[in-house]
Amino acid sequence: MTITSALVLLSVYWFIILFIVLPINITTQNDKKNVIEGTAPSSPINPNLKHKFSITTIVSFILWIPTCLVINLFY
Repeated sequence: MTITSALVLLSVYWFIILFIVLPINITTQNDKKNVIEGTAPSSPINPNLKHKFSITTIVSFILWIPTCLVINLFY
């Protein structure tokens, strides 16, 4: 496995996990009945992106490292 393919695999894992983590624990403006004019009612109040990015990074590394080891050992 080359460095380029390893980085591509990491980015694929990272984005897939990000799209899984993003909708978790979201409170929308419509839930709080505090819709700001000019925004969508489904807009999140506090998306906690730093926390979600860190969770995404940790989980993607946990999945990526064994995958790279298996690819390098058996293929």
